[in-house]
Amino acid sequence: MSSGAPQKSSPMASGAEETPGFLDTLLQDFPALLNPEDPLPWKAPGTVLSQEEVEGELAELAMGFLGSRKAPPPLAAALAHEAVSQLLQTDLSEFRKLPREEEEEEEDDDEEEKAPVTLLDAQSLAQSFFNRLWEVAGQWQKQVPLAARASQRQWLVSIHAIRNTRRKMEDRHVSLPSFNQLFGLSDPVNRAYFAVFDGHGGVDAARYAAVHVHTNAARQPELPTDPEGALREAFRRTDQMFLRKAKRERLQSGTTGVCALIAGATLHVAWLGDSQVILVQQGQVVKLMEPHRPERQDEK
Repeated sequence: MSSGAPQKSSPMASGAEETPGFLDTLLQDFPALLNPEDPLPWKAPGTVLSQEEVEGELAELAMGFLGSRKAPPPLAAALAHEAVSQLLQTDLSEFRKLPREEEEEEEDDDEEEKAPVTLLDAQSLAQSFFNRLWEVAGQWQKQVPLAARASQRQWLVSIHAIRNTRRKMEDRHVSLPSFNQLFGLSDPVNRAYFAVFDGHGGVDAARYAAVHVHTNAARQPELPTDPEGALREAFRRTDQMFLRKAKRERLQSGTTGVCALIAGATLHVAWLGDSQVILVQQGQVVKLMEPHRPERQDEK
């Protein structure tokens, strides 16, 4: 993945002009709320979600769906944020799904599990979330909030992925120039986030990290003042969350990870494993990091 310097944009970029037309088309294609028997326009993220996974997974659903329909990125991110925020303010107990008996026994045996995990039915939650997104789109059709129309820095981003000899692609990447809009950050610092996760033994860990690392970073109250600390905690938190999911669903994959958070004019890089970020400056490679490789003495 590579990205170039941000391009200058006018106060009202073309995305602002596209916004009303996009909302009109969306509501024409989906003229009413979904009924329980209606097919979902997206694939539910598994069968169950823990409460701590809801924000990231629903934001991922919305961004994928709106992106596939060519929504202007700031609008897609702002719509996703508003719909997720509204849903999280409701009582989610109606989606609660009781764990199977063997799962309860495993939780009892785990001394490290301080509190029971609340599991929610992913299918029902995904349907309710689409209806929430539909309602927000209907409200915004009348008056689009300024945050969804505001211009953002324009990035030149190119992405190339190779599966090699593996049966399935196990890697995932994230390109999120609209970081602030997706998480409702209103401070004057522009932020963009890019990441690559190199999966091993399956795609589950890489996909999970691609959904939750940036979500956990945005949750950290120290993000504006200490991005390094926020990214470190995001990696740690995501690892803990995936270990719980892996135990619950008997998953055995892993992933390396590297991410770049650009905040204003500052580049912050965080990584685990041997995935790398390089900076090319006037044709010259500038070394930014030391990848974690098993042959390194400190890794041994």
